[in-house]
Amino acid sequence: MNMTSTDLDKLVAEEKKLVAIEYQNEVWADGTLEGIEPEIMAEAAFATALVELIRDNGEVSALALLEALRERISAGEFSTNRILQ
Repeated sequence: MNMTSTDLDKLVAEEKKLVAIEYQNEVWADGTLEGIEPEIMAEAAFATALVELIRDNGEVSALALLEALRERISAGEFSTNRILQ
């Protein structure tokens, strides 16, 4: 199978996403062990992500991401039942 540069870019982006999720899962577990409530960690993670996204790409990009996440949440993409399937 011949991969195009677009296919390779998608593969690299997916690998980076998986590594980032792994890092975040480790930090989340560490925070839980330290007794930090999930709501506090989630709010801190969102705030940090938004600050970085706005600094790098501007408010329009951050708002677009939030709207895309809203649609994905409404579609049930992040529900526990769906993740466990």
